[in-house]
Amino acid sequence: MDKKTIQKSRMWKYFIEATTEIIEQEGSKAVTIRKVADRAGYNSATIYNYFDEFSHLLFFASMRLLEEYITEVTRRMNGVDQALEQYIIAWECFCEYSFQKPDIFHSVFIRDLGENPDHLLEKYYEFYPSDLVDVPEEIQMSLLEQNVVKRGHPLLKKAVEQGSLDSEKINSLNEVTILIWQGMLTSFLNNRIDMTADEAANRTITYVKEIVERTRS
Repeated sequence: MDKKTIQKSRMWKYFIEATTEIIEQEGSKAVTIRKVADRAGYNSATIYNYFDEFSHLLFFASMRLLEEYITEVTRRMNGVDQALEQYIIAWECFCEYSFQKPDIFHSVFIRDLGENPDHLLEKYYEFYPSDLVDVPEEIQMSLLEQNVVKRGHPLLKKAVEQGSLDSEKINSLNEVTILIWQGMLTSFLNNRIDMTADEAANRTITYVKEIVERTRS
């Protein structure tokens, strides 16, 4: 890695860590370009030399706060051989954590990422490769998929190979489960449903399990 790349990486991380600190202390809604620049010790204009969109800065910082979720979903899935069961376990963990930290999951999985969202995850793991240590290949493939509608595909394709799911049902199953979660999380964030985080998570995973059961081979 040449000096220019090292310097760019260092600056990039300064702004990510500053944003992460603000989210942890004040919440995602408190993040502004000026606050991030002040905390990192640079002027606001400098940030745009490293990030095309403000949403990208929030995305990368929020990814830093998913470490606990990634560790836990990996732990729960280890030792489970059936891909469709892994898919359900992954959803259970995802719902549990996303409704506890809805702003963070919204920034990563739902928020508009502007005109250049492609390869953001690859870029993130390029700078933070240790975040993928000991993560099973199927989960790595999901985590590295930018399109949220395709994130469950590796496990569902494996389920087809194991004979527990028909291949033509992959897209519909994955899309429907994603849309259920997106709708519930958005309603929860906007106070459109009268539920606690646990209640919303449980309701969502109940719907997901019902859909999975209906599509089993």
